Amino acid sequence: MLKIGSKIDEVRIDGSLKRLAEDLTHYKNIGLKATEIPVHGLDAVKYGRLDKGRVKMINEILKDFDFAYSVHSPNPLNLMDRENPDLHISVLRATLEFASEIGSKIIVYHPGRYIPEEAFPVNGKVDICDDEKMRLLDFEASTIQDISSEFRDIFICMENARPYLFHSPYCYAERIDLLKEQVLRINRDNVKLTLDFGHFYMASKFYGFDSVTAVNDIKDLIAHTHIHDNFGNAVYYHEKQQTHQIPFGKGDSHMPVGWGEIPFREILSTFVDSYSGMFMMELRSRYFEHIGESGKNLRRILKPLFNQKLILP
Repeated sequence: MLKIGSKIDEVRIDGSLKRLAEDLTHYKNIGLKATEIPVHGLDAVKYGRLDKGRVKMINEILKDFDFAYSVHSPNPLNLMDRENPDLHISVLRATLEFASEIGSKIIVYHPGRYIPEEAFPVNGKVDICDDEKMRLLDFEASTIQDISSEFRDIFICMENARPYLFHSPYCYAERIDLLKEQVLRINRDNVKLTLDFGHFYMASKFYGFDSVTAVNDIKDLIAHTHIHDNFGNAVYYHEKQQTHQIPFGKGDSHMPVGWGEIPFREILSTFVDSYSGMFMMELRSRYFEHIGESGKNLRRILKPLFNQKLILP
C-alpha cells in the first residue's frame, strides 16, 4: 500500500513537543497517512548522542497516531566533513538509533558535500581536485557500508541535492547519475535513493538533462520520495527570502504540488509501477495551511497511475 504524507517541519516545531503533537493531529485530521520526523527538530540528538529520555517523550506522543514514519537526518550531516568526521558518523548512527526506537524503516540522508553550504560564505569559490573528491567518495561509501550493516532493517535513502549558482558542483548528488554511481558503489541492499522532485527538476534545468529519461535510469533504486513544487531556476546560496524569489520563479521553493512547473505526472509514471514507498510532501512551513490542498493535488495525479488501491487522503 502506498501512502501520501507530509514532513514535520523542523523550523516550525523548533524543539517543541507540544507543536509536534498539534501538527500530527492536523495531519490526521486532513487524512494523511504518513509523516517524516526530523530528528534535529526534536532535540533528540545532542552532540552526536541519542537522548533516550527525549525519545521516550517523543514516543509517548507518536503512540497516539497510526502514521507510517520516515526520519530525516540533520541537514548539516556530512560524511565528507574533513574537520570532525567521527562526529558526523556519530550523528548518523544516532539518527538510525532514533529511527529504530520509533519504528521507522526509512531515514533520509543528504549525501556528502565536497564543500558544505555552511562554508560557502567563508570560503567563496573553492576547487577540490579530482583525487580529493575520489578520496571523499570512497570514505563516504565505506562509512555507509559499515553503518548500514549495523542497521540492516532500516533503509538509508540518499537524497539528490539542489544546484546553486556559482558554487555548484559543491555536491556530486546534484547529478542523479553520479548519485546512482555512489549507491551502486556502496552496494548494500538497504542503501537506496530518496528522489527529491524539487531538487531534481532544478538540476535538470541547471545541467541540461531530460528529467523523465534520468528517472527511468534510477527507478529501481528509488525507495523514498520528497514531493514539492518549484519553477526549476537555481539561485545563489544567499538568496533565501521566499517573497523575493517567488515573483521571479526562482529557488528551491518547496511549494504545494501544482503551484510550480514540475511535470509530476510524467516523472511519476516512469517508476510508480515498481515503487512501494511513501509519497512524502516536503513543503516550507509558510505553506502549512496548504498541505491539505497539496495532498489533494498529488492524489489527483497519482490515482490514474495505479491499478491497486492506494491509501490516499
